[in-house]
Amino acid sequence: MMRSVSLIVFMTVIMGAGAAEAQRLPSKKQLLSVLRQTNRYFMNKWPDPGKSVITNKERPSNLWTRAVYYEGLMALHAIDPQKEYYDYAVDWGEKHHWGLWGGTVTKNADNQCCGQTYIDLYQIDKKEERIRDIKACMDRVIEKDGNEAWSWIDAIQMAMPVLAKLGVVYRDEKYFNKMYAMYAFTKNNHGGSGLYNREDHLWWRDKDFVPPYKEPNGADCYWSRGNGWVFGALVRVLDILPKSDPHYNEYLQDFKDMAAALVKIQQADGLWTASLHDPGHFGGKEISGSALFTYGFAWGVRKGILDRKSYLPAITRAWSTMVKDAVHKNGFLGYVQGTGKEPKDGQPVTYTSVPDFEDYGLGCFLLAGSEVYRLR
Repeated sequence: MMRSVSLIVFMTVIMGAGAAEAQRLPSKKQLLSVLRQTNRYFMNKWPDPGKSVITNKERPSNLWTRAVYYEGLMALHAIDPQKEYYDYAVDWGEKHHWGLWGGTVTKNADNQCCGQTYIDLYQIDKKEERIRDIKACMDRVIEKDGNEAWSWIDAIQMAMPVLAKLGVVYRDEKYFNKMYAMYAFTKNNHGGSGLYNREDHLWWRDKDFVPPYKEPNGADCYWSRGNGWVFGALVRVLDILPKSDPHYNEYLQDFKDMAAALVKIQQADGLWTASLHDPGHFGGKEISGSALFTYGFAWGVRKGILDRKSYLPAITRAWSTMVKDAVHKNGFLGYVQGTGKEPKDGQPVTYTSVPDFEDYGLGCFLLAGSEVYRLR
């Protein structure tokens, strides 16, 4: 009898917790609705995915900003497998002949970012032309380049998952080994003794922001989106890297340490300011970094890596505010900081401000929303 009573109590607690969580998180229908809305805005604005991007100059549309959008689109496709998403991504690859800006000899991580989606599309339909150039590029990096190319932390997101994906596809540890060598050099060597602060568990964007550089309030400069790039990259790598990899636990610890540091500095509205340790320096809402942190938190909770009780409220607040305060009725996403490298760049960031590139902010948002959907 006591056992039956205990079981009833246990089930009541579990059901109550589930009901409470359901009240906090949007329904899957609501989540899909806003993801479709924001994505539709972009696809309507860019019906030809091969069209060049013109801002201060003309750039091919396989540049990094667009590549990040396609990361988000592929995440959306994974939970909402609509043919138009797949066709739009394939058309993008075909318009560029599955190539990279700068060709297979490029050393720039930004130019390699498109390879993440090329590889994802190859895994859906194994046509060799989809993976040929990105494989050739990264093979050349392994054979001929040193480990210092990722001299700014954004590069970790742009290229690190490419190496991880190639390692998985070809079951070849040489990609994992080079990935760690480059990551470790950025973490431990760039800027003198590395761009990762082991005390604050956050990253300086590049050598220009390593102390003695300080923000106006005297704190170190930790740029929100820059740290978001690293956090998101760790998610994308840990999600596919074999746990037997000798460096898996280091990546995992860095992810958990960053999460613990980030949740402590989440603002009352649920978002993060452009300067993580100086909210008064170009403070206010900012979506791209906030979306990447939300993406990481949701993935970590779903995988059982981050404590649900501690991080679920942070996820809920962040997602709720992003949807309520940033998404326009037509699907345009406000509060996205333009391209740059520090808090002052791309300002002002407002509900109606249009960043120089609209694509990467949406990509981050789609990554976050797709992961919250999986968590839900």
